[in-house]
Order: sequence, then structure tokens, then C-alpha cells
Amino acid sequence: MRVDGACHCGAIAFTAEIDPDRVTICHCTDCQRLTGTAYRISVSTRRVDFALLRGQPQRYVKVAESGNRREQAFCSTCGTPLWSADADNEESPLGLRVGTFAQRTMLAPVRQIWCGSALPWSQDLRALPKSSAE
Repeated sequence: MRVDGACHCGAIAFTAEIDPDRVTICHCTDCQRLTGTAYRISVSTRRVDFALLRGQPQRYVKVAESGNRREQAFCSTCGTPLWSADADNEESPLGLRVGTFAQRTMLAPVRQIWCGSALPWSQDLRALPKSSAE
């Protein structure tokens, strides 16, 4: 599936080919901190299936809970997280952030990882009151 992504301010835009059957929720504490919320939703793409259309992201390397060195790419203007990748392997796939895609409503997660770090309340939100606008 072809997706189009962009940061919040529009300074960075990209396109990629992804497999919708690989959309994943990650509950690790790094993803919680990097998103400022309970989890992150990502999908991997091969680097050859990714094209940066506009802008240059800022990059920063963090040692993950797994011990792997992970490069985080984000917009230096608005701070939108864009993708992560193995910092020590330039051929590793990119973990694209589904929230940046124009097609995000079509990409339901198919699995969850690092569930041992999941915030207990994040597992079932059905009982919370809903509003379409505040």
C-alpha cells in the first residue's frame, strides 16, 4: 500500500510502500516518552520503498530498552516524530509513524509489542465518555 506522510507543520513530507498487515502498537517506555502518550503506532518499510519528498529531518540516537541503538527522525520545526531505524545498520527498515500518514484511518494495528511496559489503563478505553469535539 502506498502512503503519504508529513509532519504537523508540513516542512517534511515523504511517501512509502508499506504492508498494512505489519502495523504495530509499541508499549515500551521509550515510545511512551517519545510520543508523550501511552504507546506508539508504527509500520516498517524497506528503505528502497521510502522517498523523502520535502525537508530534512533532525536525527538523534537513543539506546532502546532492548539495548539497540535507535535513530529517531523528527521535524526540527514542529517536533513531529517521523520514523526510527537501527542506528548501526543503514539497510535496516524504517519504522514509520502511522499518525503522520494521510491514510492513517485505513491502518488498524494488527499486533502489540513490549506489553510488559503497557500502562494498565491503556488496555481498555471503552468505558470512557466519548465526544466528537470539545
